[in-house]
Amino acid sequence: MSRTSRFVRSLFLTGALATAAFGTACAHHYYQVYDPYYSDYHVWNHDEVVYYHQWAGEYHRDPNRDFRHLPPGEQKEYWTWRHGHGDHH
Repeated sequence: MSRTSRFVRSLFLTGALATAAFGTACAHHYYQVYDPYYSDYHVWNHDEVVYYHQWAGEYHRDPNRDFRHLPPGEQKEYWTWRHGHGDHH
């Protein structure tokens, strides 16, 4: 096998591995969250995260804390705020 052929194969393999790594790193893990105060569901995706970070900034909360781990009172604050801001479905 020639050096050029080995180089091309190793370059191709490197590209394939890099693509797989990026695909894993960028995977989105969306889930639905039930809002018991308004009896509806919200898809927790990038858009909801943007709203959550905005709320966290306004209410001086940690924007990196998982919403699902907030105490019920803080979750209620968020849902009340959220239903007054933007499309909530």
